[in-house]
Amino acid sequence: MNRRYEALLVLNAQGKEETVREIIDRLESEFQKEGAQIEQVQKMDKRQFSYVAGPLDSGYYVNFVFIADPGVIAKLQAKFKLDPEVYRQNYERLPEKKEKPGKKVAKGK
Repeated sequence: MNRRYEALLVLNAQGKEETVREIIDRLESEFQKEGAQIEQVQKMDKRQFSYVAGPLDSGYYVNFVFIADPGVIAKLQAKFKLDPEVYRQNYERLPEKKEKPGKKVAKGK
């Protein structure tokens, strides 16, 4: 059963600021290779970390909203853990989109 998810990826773009779009396109294709259907990609620009816990003090944030089977999440986590350009990753399940009901037409007597 496919579900909606949100993946927040922090990219290590230090020294590669001009190639960020190429990195995002490559990551988007990785999602699609695993069978995920991407709804939205939000590029949230480079931000400083409020707490530096590693070698980087800033990262480029990208948010992916996608539909996939729950087993795909583990595959994506394992794949991106080995990717040197993905510094951090976080996945969250989203509520299902509710279809807007059509307008109700008043019936005449």
